[in-house]
Amino acid sequence: MAGKAKEKACLNCKALYIGTACPKCGETPSSESFKGRVHVFNPEKSELANKMDIHKEGEFAIKTK
Repeated sequence: MAGKAKEKACLNCKALYIGTACPKCGETPSSESFKGRVHVFNPEKSELANKMDIHKEGEFAIKTK
């Protein structure tokens, strides 16, 4: 039985995803080690998204290692 695919955090934009390349920015450097997560619904109005430099809707890691 195959193991469950691990969720990764993009080291470029911090987007969380499962796969080979980030669906938000297309970059491949990633880490399976990250802390916390935040879901951004409206990046234009979100103070947290502004602080984290997030410009797209989605789920992101708070800190990557």
